[in-house]
Amino acid sequence: MFLLVASFSQCSTAQKLQKNPPVELGQVYAQNWVAGIKGGGSGFNVFIPVKDTSVVLDSIFFRGQKAGLEFNDSGDQTFYVGRFQSDFNQKEDLILSSDMKEESKNKLPTLKDEMPFEFHDDECVITYREGDQTLYYKISNIKMEQPLHYPSAPPNGQ
Repeated sequence: MFLLVASFSQCSTAQKLQKNPPVELGQVYAQNWVAGIKGGGSGFNVFIPVKDTSVVLDSIFFRGQKAGLEFNDSGDQTFYVGRFQSDFNQKEDLILSSDMKEESKNKLPTLKDEMPFEFHDDECVITYREGDQTLYYKISNIKMEQPLHYPSAPPNGQ
Protein backbone atom coordinates (compact mmCIF):
# COMPACT_ATOMS: atom_id res chain seq x y z
CA MET A 1 0.00 0.00 0.00
CA PHE A 2 2.84 2.39 0.89
CA LEU A 3 4.50 1.88 -2.52
CA LEU A 4 1.23 2.63 -4.29
CA VAL A 5 0.75 5.89 -2.37
CA ALA A 6 4.41 6.86 -2.92
CA SER A 7 4.16 6.31 -6.67
CA PHE A 8 1.02 8.49 -6.94
CA SER A 9 2.55 11.28 -4.89
CA GLN A 10 5.61 11.26 -7.14
CA CYS A 11 3.41 11.59 -10.26
CA SER A 12 1.56 14.58 -8.84
CA THR A 13 4.77 16.50 -8.17
CA ALA A 14 6.52 15.39 -11.37
CA GLN A 15 5.16 18.35 -13.34
CA LYS A 16 4.90 20.98 -10.65
CA LEU A 17 5.68 24.48 -11.88
CA GLN A 18 8.60 26.29 -10.27
CA LYS A 19 7.96 29.72 -8.77
CA ASN A 20 11.29 31.24 -9.82
CA PRO A 21 12.84 31.20 -13.30
CA PRO A 22 15.91 28.99 -13.74
CA VAL A 23 17.88 31.95 -15.19
CA GLU A 24 17.24 35.65 -15.65
CA LEU A 25 15.00 36.03 -18.70
CA GLY A 26 14.48 38.96 -21.06
CA GLN A 27 11.17 39.79 -22.78
CA VAL A 28 9.91 36.56 -24.37
CA TYR A 29 8.22 37.00 -27.75
CA ALA A 30 6.71 34.92 -30.55
CA GLN A 31 6.74 35.59 -34.27
CA ASN A 32 4.78 33.96 -37.10
CA TRP A 33 6.52 33.32 -40.41
CA VAL A 34 5.43 32.27 -43.91
CA ALA A 35 7.67 31.21 -46.79
CA GLY A 36 7.26 33.18 -50.00
CA ILE A 37 6.89 30.13 -52.21
CA LYS A 38 4.11 27.56 -52.38
CA GLY A 39 4.95 24.58 -50.20
CA GLY A 40 7.75 26.47 -48.45
CA GLY A 41 6.12 26.10 -45.06
CA SER A 42 4.94 28.33 -42.28
CA GLY A 43 4.94 28.38 -38.51
CA PHE A 44 5.98 30.45 -35.57
CA ASN A 45 9.05 30.78 -33.40
CA VAL A 46 9.23 31.62 -29.71
CA PHE A 47 12.33 33.55 -28.63
CA ILE A 48 13.51 33.39 -25.01
CA PRO A 49 16.33 35.85 -24.29
CA VAL A 50 18.55 34.73 -21.40
CA LYS A 51 21.06 36.76 -19.42
CA ASP A 52 22.77 33.72 -17.89
CA THR A 53 23.75 30.42 -19.50
CA SER A 54 24.35 28.44 -16.30
CA VAL A 55 21.17 26.38 -16.87
CA VAL A 56 20.35 24.66 -20.16
CA LEU A 57 16.73 25.03 -21.24
CA ASP A 58 15.38 21.90 -22.90
CA SER A 59 11.91 22.26 -24.43
CA ILE A 60 8.84 24.47 -24.63
CA PHE A 61 5.06 23.93 -24.51
CA PHE A 62 3.19 26.68 -26.37
CA ARG A 63 -0.32 26.88 -27.88
CA GLY A 64 -0.97 23.16 -27.69
CA GLN A 65 2.38 22.08 -29.12
CA LYS A 66 5.77 21.02 -27.82
CA ALA A 67 9.16 21.80 -29.38
CA GLY A 68 12.79 21.49 -28.46
CA LEU A 69 14.70 24.66 -27.62
CA GLU A 70 17.78 25.62 -29.64
CA PHE A 71 20.50 27.79 -28.09
CA ASN A 72 21.72 30.80 -30.07
CA ASP A 73 24.47 33.24 -29.14
CA SER A 74 24.55 35.97 -31.77
CA GLY A 75 27.12 38.04 -29.91
CA ASP A 76 24.84 40.92 -28.94
CA GLN A 77 22.06 38.67 -27.65
CA THR A 78 21.88 35.19 -26.16
CA PHE A 79 18.57 33.38 -26.51
CA TYR A 80 16.76 30.09 -26.97
CA VAL A 81 14.30 29.56 -29.81
CA GLY A 82 11.47 27.05 -30.11
CA ARG A 83 10.40 26.40 -33.70
CA PHE A 84 6.85 25.28 -34.47
CA GLN A 85 5.53 24.30 -37.91
CA SER A 86 1.94 24.97 -38.91
CA ASP A 87 -0.16 23.15 -41.50
CA PHE A 88 -0.46 26.20 -43.77
CA ASN A 89 1.70 26.34 -46.93
CA GLN A 90 3.30 22.92 -46.45
CA LYS A 91 4.56 20.86 -49.37
CA GLU A 92 1.97 18.28 -50.33
CA ASP A 93 3.51 15.08 -51.66
CA LEU A 94 0.41 12.94 -51.51
CA ILE A 95 0.66 9.65 -53.39
CA LEU A 96 -2.63 8.27 -54.66
CA SER A 97 -2.30 4.83 -56.15
CA SER A 98 -4.11 1.52 -56.37
CA ASP A 99 -0.88 -0.05 -55.07
CA MET A 100 -0.87 0.02 -51.24
CA LYS A 101 2.94 -0.13 -51.19
CA GLU A 102 3.11 3.17 -53.05
CA GLU A 103 0.50 4.85 -50.81
CA SER A 104 2.38 3.66 -47.72
CA LYS A 105 5.08 6.21 -48.62
CA ASN A 106 2.67 9.05 -47.70
CA LYS A 107 3.64 11.02 -44.63
CA LEU A 108 1.60 10.12 -41.58
CA PRO A 109 -0.32 12.93 -39.87
CA THR A 110 1.42 14.24 -36.79
CA LEU A 111 -0.35 13.79 -33.49
CA LYS A 112 -0.49 16.69 -31.07
CA ASP A 113 1.42 16.21 -27.84
CA GLU A 114 -0.64 15.79 -24.71
CA MET A 115 -0.44 19.06 -22.78
CA PRO A 116 0.36 18.43 -19.13
CA PHE A 117 -0.42 22.08 -18.30
CA GLU A 118 -3.23 24.54 -18.79
CA PHE A 119 -2.23 28.01 -19.94
CA HIS A 120 -3.39 30.93 -22.08
CA ASP A 121 -2.25 31.85 -25.60
CA ASP A 122 0.24 34.37 -24.20
CA GLU A 123 1.86 31.82 -21.87
CA CYS A 124 4.27 28.94 -22.32
CA VAL A 125 6.01 26.40 -20.11
CA ILE A 126 9.72 25.66 -20.48
CA THR A 127 11.53 22.59 -19.20
CA TYR A 128 15.06 22.39 -17.91
CA ARG A 129 17.15 19.91 -15.96
CA GLU A 130 18.63 20.20 -12.52
CA GLY A 131 20.68 17.11 -11.84
CA ASP A 132 18.56 14.13 -12.85
CA GLN A 133 15.28 16.01 -12.32
CA THR A 134 13.22 17.76 -15.03
CA LEU A 135 11.71 21.04 -13.82
CA TYR A 136 9.04 23.29 -15.34
CA TYR A 137 8.57 27.05 -15.35
CA LYS A 138 5.65 29.06 -16.76
CA ILE A 139 6.34 32.27 -18.68
CA SER A 140 3.48 34.76 -19.05
CA ASN A 141 2.90 37.90 -21.14
CA ILE A 142 4.54 36.63 -24.32
CA LYS A 143 4.44 39.40 -26.91
CA MET A 144 3.52 38.73 -30.54
CA GLU A 145 5.87 40.48 -32.97
CA GLN A 146 4.95 41.40 -36.55
CA PRO A 147 5.00 38.30 -38.78
CA LEU A 148 7.89 37.58 -41.14
CA HIS A 149 6.83 37.17 -44.76
CA TYR A 150 9.81 35.77 -46.58
CA PRO A 151 10.19 36.85 -50.20
CA SER A 152 9.32 34.54 -53.06
CA ALA A 153 11.90 32.53 -54.94
CA PRO A 154 13.91 34.37 -57.58
CA PRO A 155 12.57 34.10 -61.14
CA ASN A 156 13.91 31.23 -63.27
CA GLY A 157 15.44 29.51 -60.23
CA GLN A 158 18.33 32.01 -59.94
